[in-house]
Amino acid sequence: QVQLVESGGGLVQAGGSLRLSCAASGRTLSRYGMGWFRQAPGKEREFVAAISWKGGTRYYADSVKGRFTISRDNTENTVYLHMNSLKPEDTAVYFCALREEYSASVWINQYAYWGQGTQVTVSS
Repeated sequence: QVQLVESGGGLVQAGGSLRLSCAASGRTLSRYGMGWFRQAPGKEREFVAAISWKGGTRYYADSVKGRFTISRDNTENTVYLHMNSLKPEDTAVYFCALREEYSASVWINQYAYWGQGTQVTVSS
């Protein structure tokens, strides 16, 4: 059974930075595409970023392109989301997810396993 645990969320002022981590247990991440999604109150869960198994392919939502960076350390079985120049509209619960394929994907329904989420709040 795969378990994904996110950490690193918190309260930050607009313009600030955070780094989210997603640690896995029960399975080695190195063979799988990984993604980050977020869900704001009253809104549907949306794609943020995705990375292929070796990190050679990365996708970003237009709203975060140039500000967020997804990365992975397969030796640590961890995926990261580096968030810079944060805006109040980035406030949401952030989820990491595992896709049982090597490639990355922007589609939420292609991810089989999900973490419990970590709250990110950006104040203006």
